[in-house]
Amino acid sequence: MIHPTAIIDPSAKLGAGVSIGPYSVIGADVEIGENTWIASHVVINGPTKIGCDNRIYQFASLGEKPQDLKYKGEKTWLIIGDRNSIREFCTINRGTLQDNSQTCIGNDNLFMSYVHIAHDCVVGNHTVFANNASLSGHVVIEDYVVLGGFAGVLQTCRVGAHGFVSMGVHLDKDVPPFVKVADVSPKPYGLNTVGLVRRGFDEVTLKKLRQAYRIIYRQGLLLKDALVELEMLAADSSAVRSMLDFIVASKRGIVR
Repeated sequence: MIHPTAIIDPSAKLGAGVSIGPYSVIGADVEIGENTWIASHVVINGPTKIGCDNRIYQFASLGEKPQDLKYKGEKTWLIIGDRNSIREFCTINRGTLQDNSQTCIGNDNLFMSYVHIAHDCVVGNHTVFANNASLSGHVVIEDYVVLGGFAGVLQTCRVGAHGFVSMGVHLDKDVPPFVKVADVSPKPYGLNTVGLVRRGFDEVTLKKLRQAYRIIYRQGLLLKDALVELEMLAADSSAVRSMLDFIVASKRGIVR
């Protein structure tokens, strides 16, 4: 399962069934879970912990030190969950002491070729990053988010669960849950209805979310006034409540 040309540091820990292809390099303080498959010419530096059943394709670079001038060689981590697909030429960096010292990736994500995830980012579960999508440092991407090709997300931005960021968007504000944004200077383009239907959201919930979207984006209200109306709508809708809580917690402000 380990090609003879692969270079494995003695301190690396490999679970049962791990496969490592030709000329890959596994550095010190790397832990790889069971049945993870690593193609040829992959470089993984530590401290990095990778879960089970991941597929990491050729020329990916994982766990390299952060591209941040504040970084001075401190011990920081990259944590990756289970069943992720990390395609060719992806780069995922470790964290910095200025945040939580970790870059964290959840489970069941697809990172297409040339994706970059910078230091201290947090990525949830079941996300899709299309080719060349890139995150600056300290970005949070919640569950079931889709990032289109060449989308770029500025430092400290957040994209809420089930959000959709279209191709080529340069995102400098937060995207509330369930919302779709497009254009280089991002604008809201309705709910991510296709994704929500695919994930089994019922018509009652969708109706509530449409009402919430109209309050935020279509009624010409100041945001503080829109939040008052959302509070009433959220009384009997957990989906609207999650949208409201996200907006209230936003530090960058939302795309609007």
